[in-house]
Amino acid sequence: MKAMILCAGAGTRLQPFTFSTPKPLLPIFNKPIIDFIIEQLKKHKIEKIVLNTSHFSNLIEEYAGNGSRYGVNIAVSFEGFLENDEIIPNPMGSAGGMKLIQDKWNFFDETFIVLCGDAVINFDISAALKHHKRNNAIATIITKEVSEEQVSNYGIVVTNKKGLVSSFQEKPEIKEAKSNFANTGIYIFEPEIFKYIPTDEFFDIGGDLFPKLVKKNEKIYSYDGDVLWLDIGRVKDYIMILRKILNNQIKGMNLFKKGDAGIKTENAVKIGKDVHIEPPVYISSGSIVEDGVNLIGPVFIGKNSIINGHTTIKNSFIGEYSKINSGSNIEDSYLTPDFYIDKEFNYVNTEQSKYKDSIKDWRRR
Repeated sequence: MKAMILCAGAGTRLQPFTFSTPKPLLPIFNKPIIDFIIEQLKKHKIEKIVLNTSHFSNLIEEYAGNGSRYGVNIAVSFEGFLENDEIIPNPMGSAGGMKLIQDKWNFFDETFIVLCGDAVINFDISAALKHHKRNNAIATIITKEVSEEQVSNYGIVVTNKKGLVSSFQEKPEIKEAKSNFANTGIYIFEPEIFKYIPTDEFFDIGGDLFPKLVKKNEKIYSYDGDVLWLDIGRVKDYIMILRKILNNQIKGMNLFKKGDAGIKTENAVKIGKDVHIEPPVYISSGSIVEDGVNLIGPVFIGKNSIINGHTTIKNSFIGEYSKINSGSNIEDSYLTPDFYIDKEFNYVNTEQSKYKDSIKDWRRR
């Protein structure tokens, strides 16, 4: 079985995080999202992987490399072109990106899996594959049951009792939703799928390909086994997931080992005298917490940060390479030297925020 990870999106709904970082490289406590995905594929012996890239392609290629550090083989399909020595992104859509890879390399010569690069996942891929084969499906959608209040955030999959897909709803109103099973952006396909995807045309899996398959009465099934799916689609989603993990509220995502007492410090961390810590608190490598600091969890401090003395940080995330000035009082925030996000998930440039005199990037002179 082969795999494709969708990495071409611009991530506009995740700004400001994606102003300089592609979605697949956004960290979950210092571990990029793409690492979770590749490790999951490797666990199920899926070792031939293609990433489609467009926006920030160079950053993704540089980070993932050829896959050797994961023990897999990685190739990259870039969607764009060079014009006047400038690289121009030109995303082809999720299905269009698949077609481009197939036309170039005939890569998908067997059953394959496609995964969005902006979600942390953990599920039994092998069981989903058996379900797919048992139903003789051309496509299987991995779904996740969500609460009634959440259906308007997702593409909703409607099936019969046997799991055969009959229709789709894109972010329906609660009263109009015919199901509460969300499309996770994880799919298993047969190579025959490509006869339904046009060449050199923007084409989306959810919006274009699946409705076409339904009209043609092709077999599309859903699989809703025990799926961990942490969708990092919006700023609110990202911060809420980080907060839940920090509070040990997500099964299988335990930051703290027995004996940590809800306080974790990575390598090369210095903590001064009379520092008051109320867990959960995570302090990344290379950081310094000076005398008399109060950390009232949940608190995350990014790598190589300096928290000057007699500062209070409560229910907040501090970005890497931050220097927090002495006497600052930071609460209910995601704060970096570049941007500030408040408790309502609104953001501004840090220089325009109420914390403009509290933080700076200590590398800048």
